[in-house]
Amino acid sequence: MKRVLSIACVGLAVTGCAKRPDAILPVDVPMAAYGNLNCEALLQEHLREQSALATISQQQNQAATGDAVGVFMLGVPVSSTFGGDKEGQVAVSKGKVNAIDANLRAKNCRASAAGAAS
Repeated sequence: MKRVLSIACVGLAVTGCAKRPDAILPVDVPMAAYGNLNCEALLQEHLREQSALATISQQQNQAATGDAVGVFMLGVPVSSTFGGDKEGQVAVSKGKVNAIDANLRAKNCRASAAGAAS
């Protein structure tokens, strides 16, 4: 009985761990959320959201690493337990980037992006 309980506890601890950012699916953000922006505004918003996603993804990676270490050392996903898991924020940020990308494609803004970069 102790063995079954131990296995169950380890299983629960592992399933409570923070995911790596690349394993998190984006939230569905409608294109209409950015439909009123022109190409220049879309490009600025894209840069801002990509930067935010990079920051949140780094925090999520740290949480996942902290959870792995915590489970190995203590049997508890430490980062997730104390609010370090940013899965929801990563998913929303990925969704925003996808919606902005879709608007950039729909408005043929990539040519403007190449011109702005030169």
